[in-house]
Amino acid sequence: MNLVLFDEASLRINLLPFTFTRPIADIRVGIMTIREKWEKHLQLSSSSLTETYLQSKYPVVAGNDNLFINGALCPDEQLLQAIQSLQVGDSLMHDAMLLAARSGTLDFKSNHKTIQYKESFTLIDQPWKIFQFNAAEIKRDFKLITQGRKSAGIQDKHTIVYGAENIFVEEGADIKAAVLNAESGPIYIGKNAVIQEGSLIKGSFALCEGATVNMGAKMRGDSTIGPHCKVGGEISNSVLFGFSNKGHDGFLGNSVLGEWCNLGADTNTSNLKNNYDQVKLWSYAKRGFVNTGQQFCGLMMGDHSKCGINTMFNTGTVVGVSANIFGDGYPRNFIPSFSWGGAAGFIPYQLNKVFETAERVMSRRHIPLTIIDKDILKHIFDSTEELKKA
Repeated sequence: MNLVLFDEASLRINLLPFTFTRPIADIRVGIMTIREKWEKHLQLSSSSLTETYLQSKYPVVAGNDNLFINGALCPDEQLLQAIQSLQVGDSLMHDAMLLAARSGTLDFKSNHKTIQYKESFTLIDQPWKIFQFNAAEIKRDFKLITQGRKSAGIQDKHTIVYGAENIFVEEGADIKAAVLNAESGPIYIGKNAVIQEGSLIKGSFALCEGATVNMGAKMRGDSTIGPHCKVGGEISNSVLFGFSNKGHDGFLGNSVLGEWCNLGADTNTSNLKNNYDQVKLWSYAKRGFVNTGQQFCGLMMGDHSKCGINTMFNTGTVVGVSANIFGDGYPRNFIPSFSWGGAAGFIPYQLNKVFETAERVMSRRHIPLTIIDKDILKHIFDSTEELKKA
């Protein structure tokens, strides 16, 4: 069977800025990306059916027997059973929403037999749901990843552990003089990850492969630090996709950072309004602000965006792709892609400068900025021009 994770157009636009640069299935929530969850459960490799401008980097692979799954859908046992029971020509629906289908061709939406799915499920269809469901997904992923395996353990005699049975350490991880409390949720420490001296970590928490928690950091729980990220200061209920840095003091709460982001020293995000009202967040679909229904909501930052030291982000701020924010005061709470500036105003960030910075940043991790990557960034640059006036 051939596994294809498809993007539903209305969900893609809701999940911007994170889906500017990736299919929905490559969003990280819990320990793994949505793609990694399905591949591990089904023991299949996958491809994506996504926007045309992304297909050169994420090409779809077709077979004679294709299982299509909505890329915003997180797996659970009941859902897996329903999907694995599908026959060629079947579509699994929840009301009018297509959850999965099985087809002999890529034209899976023409299936004639529909099956209604009545059970509850987790659908990542808004940016804030990434952090909202992160704790539950860490617990679900932890069970899947660690089942039947033995932790490498913690050998450092100066590290204090609570709830040791809920801590799993992969080979090569380095932990020194830290406090890990997994009594209220699991803690997963990935391969070659580093936890430096004086770090305080509370579960649920995931530190993915090659990531680092800097000395004296306070990880307050329900957070995921993606592969090769470096973090410090105080973080609560936040997700960093991968290769991003928040290495210094400052608070990040109820927030999501894409890849290749960097927060300058003493950057702080507000995640709660002074009047304790529900937070409104910029919606690319509405071209305006929508009520999240959340009392806590911080920063949503797209790939390759950066901010300078002492940056202050208002509650419910959305930053697009490759923005550069700096200066005194609070910048506006919607910052379009390729913007350069701060509270005093923004000017367009020139595309050649975007490429130069991205190449420097990525080369430090020995990853090239390819022609395909540049084409994707150029497409986003050209297609979001009008938002700079929003």
